[in-house]
Amino acid sequence: MSQSPFQKFQQKKKNSVIKEEFRQEKKKYRKERNAFFEEKKKAEYEARQLKRSGMSPKATIEPKTQKTADRPSDTNKKTAKPVAANETKATAAMPLNKYLAHCGVCSRREAVDLITAEKVKVNGKIITEPGYKVEAKDEVVYNGKKLFVTKNLVYILLNKPKDYITTTDDPQGRKTVLQLIKQATTERVYPIGRLDRNTSGVLLLTNDGDLTQKLSHPSYEIKKIYEVKLDKPLTKAHFDKIIGGLTLEDGLIQVDSLAYADTKDKSIIGIEIHSGRNRIVRRIFEHLGYDVKGLDRVMYANLTKKNVERSKWRYLSEKEIRLLKYMNASKKK
Repeated sequence: MSQSPFQKFQQKKKNSVIKEEFRQEKKKYRKERNAFFEEKKKAEYEARQLKRSGMSPKATIEPKTQKTADRPSDTNKKTAKPVAANETKATAAMPLNKYLAHCGVCSRREAVDLITAEKVKVNGKIITEPGYKVEAKDEVVYNGKKLFVTKNLVYILLNKPKDYITTTDDPQGRKTVLQLIKQATTERVYPIGRLDRNTSGVLLLTNDGDLTQKLSHPSYEIKKIYEVKLDKPLTKAHFDKIIGGLTLEDGLIQVDSLAYADTKDKSIIGIEIHSGRNRIVRRIFEHLGYDVKGLDRVMYANLTKKNVERSKWRYLSEKEIRLLKYMNASKKK
């Protein structure tokens, strides 16, 4: 008599094998569930962006879904997505200062100054109103060059050294941070915020006008952490004064956190602050009679210079970009 009917009993799996299979099934389920909610979150975010731009979310998203079904691989999906988003910006009417930011000229705030200074023409006429609506068919010219909305968004983290200034160009011929990243991209990028010439550390550069506007706006309270080297130890009395808040020439300044970075050397201080006022960290210590010998930004918007040597740069990951765009969204006023 054949033994085949009894083989399934003779080859019974061990409990450890069954448990491992069960764990793998749970892991697979969690992965699929997380992917589903991640896609849902992205779709909702894109719909809000389209609504903000004055476009119909349904009209734009449905063709995109159809294209996705025809794509042969995930690689193509990743490269096509940013282009679709920026094409929407190009076809929708938008304020002139926002248009300049999307073209990679500068941030929205800086664009206001360019427009009011009569440096921008639309269809051959000088426009001085930053809120002037620009249509896709309009010809916008700045500095003698016709502008086009940037389709390839670039995000770069630079570990800035001393003796470089954070401007796109300098009439005096001084070294700029753009010289350090000239091999990174052919797109026109600009720094988010500024670091003094003698301040080193984390600096972000991009051509994403929306992100620049967000990270520069005080209502988002973007966190910055600095390491400060003073000419002498910081006294306990001055330490407490800074924690309690100082009144400078432009008003009261509150720090988020203050600590001695080295317990053996109290001239090295760690300070956390979200204020974007000009030279604010240096002015805090100079107000109390200290000379700042060195200033290094070790963190900006939760990004650090870890594994990035001085004068070197790297691209931000997709996860980092996503976190930046959602950062402190609840604090927007």
